[in-house]
Amino acid sequence: MSYTGDVRVGGPPDVLELPSITVVKLAVGPMDNNAYLLRCRRTGGVLLVDAAGEADRLLALVDEYAQGRLDRVVTTHRHPDHWGALAAVVSATGARTAAGEPDADAIPVRCDDRLVHGDSVPVGETGAGAARLRVVSLVGHTPGSVALVAEEAEPEPHVFTGDSLFPGGVGKTHSPADFTSLLGDVERELFGRLPDATVVHPGHGKDTTLGAERPALPEWRARGW
Repeated sequence: MSYTGDVRVGGPPDVLELPSITVVKLAVGPMDNNAYLLRCRRTGGVLLVDAAGEADRLLALVDEYAQGRLDRVVTTHRHPDHWGALAAVVSATGARTAAGEPDADAIPVRCDDRLVHGDSVPVGETGAGAARLRVVSLVGHTPGSVALVAEEAEPEPHVFTGDSLFPGGVGKTHSPADFTSLLGDVERELFGRLPDATVVHPGHGKDTTLGAERPALPEWRARGW
């Protein structure tokens, strides 16, 4: 199960209806970043993955799909194209902020929740029944890059990977050691723990599945990027 459209910068959002959450995808900014608005279907809680750019369009998305409510913004990693609108979005909504602990101080907006591997982040409210996302640390693209796994988003898990995993390979790294770390984490924590049907929602471009990418893992390791 995935989006029906091809989301592009300046274009309309695309909506994915799952049993536990609604996901609204919008491409923003000069680097065609994906921002994902998640709404818990049980509690109405709302979370944004990456306030990447174009605050006005992101706030309009919050107004249209969440009646102006935004409880939390999670930044997948420290690179500026993933937090360019964060200050404006937080100022307008009062949302809490979260990021991987090693990247938190490199993001020039307050960080309310410093995430570590294995944390559970509610989609909105913290009470009983709220949909939750499991935090997966994927070290290599940056020291504090995180993915967010919605394991109860039936009929298959969904994972929001930032710049750590795309169709066709892992994210950019700056040294062989970083590449080895990132690919190792991705293989162990995503390909090793989640089913092939898992839908991957990357920080740029189209979604894919772990099953579609798994056959290429040896090729990625051999080429070194």
